[in-house]
Amino acid sequence: MSRSREEIAAARRATRYRLEYPEALPISAARDELLAAIQAHRVVVVCGDTGSGKTTQLPKLCLEAGRGIEGMIGHSQPRRIAAQAVASRLAAELDVRVGDAVGLTIRFTDQTSPTALVKVMTDGILLNDIRGDRHLRAYDTLIIDEAHERSLNIDFVLGYLKHIERERPDLKVIITSATIDPERFAEHFGGAPIVRIPGRSYPVTVRYDPRAEDQDLATAVVNATRELAAEPLPESDRIRDMLVFLPGERWIRDAEHALKRFGPKGYELLPLYARLTTARQRRILEPGNAPRIVLATNVA
Repeated sequence: MSRSREEIAAARRATRYRLEYPEALPISAARDELLAAIQAHRVVVVCGDTGSGKTTQLPKLCLEAGRGIEGMIGHSQPRRIAAQAVASRLAAELDVRVGDAVGLTIRFTDQTSPTALVKVMTDGILLNDIRGDRHLRAYDTLIIDEAHERSLNIDFVLGYLKHIERERPDLKVIITSATIDPERFAEHFGGAPIVRIPGRSYPVTVRYDPRAEDQDLATAVVNATRELAAEPLPESDRIRDMLVFLPGERWIRDAEHALKRFGPKGYELLPLYARLTTARQRRILEPGNAPRIVLATNVA
């Protein structure tokens, strides 16, 4: 027998979890500003670079603000692998299990209980929810992450949330964006406030190694990975993983075959593309004993 909304809300209130914010993350310094903005405004735009902590800490700030009781805190991600990583990380920080207080729903996988406080999902799942729940009554808060990617799914969701704002004045919407034109999102929602979070910058060196005309892509991958593997590690690094972006599955298979024969030794090879099973995709997120070379499409 299904529970009433009052029973579900009571079960959520009784949920126990740990609420702490890592001081090393820049978003922690803006905690008070974010809490005030979430409580005072229906829509908030959070602008911050990669490494600011906005993806993992915003759901916790929403919990601290009293959200996630009358409805879930929905947290949408553009990619399945990102949704899996966020759900695992968030559950670990809250000291709960994925499937209990933190749910995960992606294609072919639904680990969200009726009493979940937070539901991490892809934006495609959120679109599917709209079809069956036109006013999104299952949620009291929605976090639309990585909105700057401006995919068709994200644009439709943002337009739809604007469309139902009269019917759902209680629905909080938090839009996260990199530092690319956050004003556009704020204007779309009638001048929503923008909270800017400084990001942690990581040194990135760009090197171009033109491929010879008679060299196929798999050979180029072998040569590049061998060159990188031969370079000395900085003192701060204990291990060197590599991420190789390739056009599609066929190129991934060719590169994997070539690396097994001619690539640097001692590396674990992990393919990553959309048609892989969820279990194989999750291997990317699990710790390993050897350095890795991840061969990925843009799903990463």
